Amino acid sequence: KQFGRIGGKALLYFLAVTTLALFIGVVVANVVQPGTGLDPTTLQKGDVSAYISKAKEKSWIDHLTEIVPSNVIGAFAEGNLLQVLFFSVLFGVALSKMGGTSESLIKTFDKFLQALFKIMAMVMVLAPLGAFAGMAFTIGKFGLAVLIPLGKLMLTVYLTMAIFIFGVLNTICRANKISLWKLLGYIKEEILIVLGTSSSESVLPRMIEKMERYGCSKQAAGLVIPTGYSFNLDGTSIYLSMSVIFLAQLFSVNLSWEQQLGIIGVLILTSKGAAGVTGSGFIVLASTLSSFPQIPLEGLGVLFGVDRFMSEARSITNLIGNAVATVVVAKSENEFHPHLADQPDQRQPELPAFEKD
Repeated sequence: KQFGRIGGKALLYFLAVTTLALFIGVVVANVVQPGTGLDPTTLQKGDVSAYISKAKEKSWIDHLTEIVPSNVIGAFAEGNLLQVLFFSVLFGVALSKMGGTSESLIKTFDKFLQALFKIMAMVMVLAPLGAFAGMAFTIGKFGLAVLIPLGKLMLTVYLTMAIFIFGVLNTICRANKISLWKLLGYIKEEILIVLGTSSSESVLPRMIEKMERYGCSKQAAGLVIPTGYSFNLDGTSIYLSMSVIFLAQLFSVNLSWEQQLGIIGVLILTSKGAAGVTGSGFIVLASTLSSFPQIPLEGLGVLFGVDRFMSEARSITNLIGNAVATVVVAKSENEFHPHLADQPDQRQPELPAFEKD
């Protein structure tokens, strides 16, 4: 029962904080408007105009009915993300209802997921070459002027994540009588590792052990940290929402607040599928944009060249967000004993032999 309570509280916390992060990203992007400043006629040409011509005004009823796939195979073949997500949720619920008989199938899906991540890791080996080509294409086609909004986006993303950490997360910590500064000092080594690898996944084993020694119970740390790597990616949520609004501004696509709320709704689902490995946020962004034909997919080429420079901010924010979540959930269950953190470390966790993502 306690394990179930910890899981339930963690999921509610994840949903609330990541949704807040998405809203913050949208609001800041609308206020700062990093995507403005370019003549849209220099961008909207050729295949870009084809995307804009596909944009249709649809009612909320149309959007809701289109979520339900008429053909499951067709949803996968056409790359309809919302329909695939809808089917995946139903399939997951069905597996949970099957009890122990579904264990072999779940293990098969887990192996399949690991294989997909290995494929992604192999593809990301060529990421530097792709970033070079993407930036060269962007500047060659759109000119040096495109660097101005890209620079504004990078600066805005870093500032927004700093505000989120020292504003939102610090407020959560203070409300729960937790010192954010003490927590940051305790995980400073993990922060430096993430800064060097651009992947919060690289310190997953260390974080579980470190949070236990910080005072969280084994149950809380062992459940909240791994789950948070899929469901509590605060930095990725900010990046995704800001990037979508940035691309809309870049191509002078006026999004109503209803449409922006729809984007947040989709990102609430898609952001939960972004693993804590380098490049996953960009993949989720591409998948999300496929659900919104108003925004030209060609804009991804503009972002790709600088995505790597924002990866560190995303990963560090994700790491700190999960550390705070673990302490908050553990404390709500009276499973947090901060006096343990004051004891000298008798055993330091070894540095993981992680792969370069």
